[in-house]
Amino acid sequence: MNIVKTIRKWNAYNRTVRELNSLDNHLLNDLGINRGDINRLARDHANQM
Repeated sequence: MNIVKTIRKWNAYNRTVRELNSLDNHLLNDLGINRGDINRLARDHANQM
């Protein structure tokens, strides 16, 4: 994997974590997301890039 792709994945991961962490628990619940799942979801999202 080249460095540009790695950086893009890292940025996508960080952006997803930051955005999901900014939501309150009620909204996360409405989306079917537990706060403990945020890192996994962000990792899955980044790996799709």
